[in-house]
Amino acid sequence: MGGIVWSPLWVGLLLSSFGGPVWSGRQMDKLAEKKLCADAECDHPISIAVALQDYIAPDCRFINIQRGQVVYVFSKLKGRGRLFWGGSVQGDYYGEQPARLGFFPSSVVQENQYLKPGKVEVKTSRWDFYCQ
Repeated sequence: MGGIVWSPLWVGLLLSSFGGPVWSGRQMDKLAEKKLCADAECDHPISIAVALQDYIAPDCRFINIQRGQVVYVFSKLKGRGRLFWGGSVQGDYYGEQPARLGFFPSSVVQENQYLKPGKVEVKTSRWDFYCQ
């Protein structure tokens, strides 16, 4: 796309022009107030993990994961949502499915490659839980 890098920050800014976070006509709840990321914008993955089991997303804040898929972990929620991580999945072939960020239980994946330490604490915003 003409040299534009589509980071989660850019996607969030683009989506912000279409109204507030809703799903079936209602605003989705925040899972946590803070998250840990590799950088202040949460643009860089913390780690790469492999799915140990299938996970079916209960609503649009989450992503479906199939056993064996590669999962890129971009954030780890803190506090009441600490059991959930944020990231995206990669299919068997790059480009097989569009990249989509969402949350999943940390227990369904195993980190196998650490890329950058997830030590930057960032406040979550309503766009973290925006349903696409």
